[in-house]
Amino acid sequence: MALINCKECGAQVGSTALTCPSCGTTLRKPKRGVFGQISKWLFILFNLLMLWWFVAGMGAASDGISGADSDAGQAGAAIGTGLGAMFIIFIWVAGDVILGLLTFFTRAKK
Repeated sequence: MALINCKECGAQVGSTALTCPSCGTTLRKPKRGVFGQISKWLFILFNLLMLWWFVAGMGAASDGISGADSDAGQAGAAIGTGLGAMFIIFIWVAGDVILGLLTFFTRAKK
């Protein structure tokens, strides 16, 4: 382990140190492991997928509502749209809780 100088106080610090023991200045940020990186990107991609699914589903549902023949058909399509939106949001929240916890517990440690 080599010694480096702190940017703030000039004290000699080990090159693997995250903070200066003298002044507490952050020297470098801790990095996530491979599994942490994978879980972080899964969390981001899941949210993008769910956003796309929600927007595309609501767009298709509005076409179904406007294309209904009768008032009863429009009401049924609107109810179905609401149920579909709730289903998508439920899956989104459940997935975010699971992947968010996984991402949180695999974060870089000091």
